[in-house]
Amino acid sequence: MLASLFLTVIDALVSLFTGMLLMRFVMQWQRVTFRNPLGQFVLATTDWLVVPVRRVIPGLFGFDMASLLPAWILQALVVFLTLMVRGSLGLMDPLGLVLVVWGVGLLGVAKTVLYLVMGVVLMSAVFSWVNPHAPLAGVVNALSEPFLRPFRRVIPLVGGVDLSPIALLLLLQVLLSAVAMGRYALVGMA
Repeated sequence: MLASLFLTVIDALVSLFTGMLLMRFVMQWQRVTFRNPLGQFVLATTDWLVVPVRRVIPGLFGFDMASLLPAWILQALVVFLTLMVRGSLGLMDPLGLVLVVWGVGLLGVAKTVLYLVMGVVLMSAVFSWVNPHAPLAGVVNALSEPFLRPFRRVIPLVGGVDLSPIALLLLLQVLLSAVAMGRYALVGMA
């Protein structure tokens, strides 16, 4: 019981920090300015790790690998810690352990990305309804636009209402289910 509570707390904290690293990655990828409250928060929570890692790990094709790789490593460490606490490490061969830890860690990053996109799309929709001129509305819209653009090309406005966020959210739910099945399949290998 106590071990399960410990793992839940660690998973939640690491997932929040992974979300900040991934938000930094997406903001840099989309060239969204960090001169706003959200950007300043992301920088303040991730600079201590990203800046030193950036000295060792350069960017790749314009992508900030110093934000992406630590997110994956942190998720893999949570998987390793979970297997260790549950006593599953001794039962696995080393190759299987590496495959499960890195594979489930990568799926953890994918899950966090999907939740991050869901949050940004929901915030964008709420801002468009409530206060489109809010200080964070521009940042949130800039973050959600690349994900909504393909849907907006296909789905027309219905009575002046943009249904593309609903379609994207449905697709994200399907992808979350696929990630959960992949995680289950990998953990089943353990």
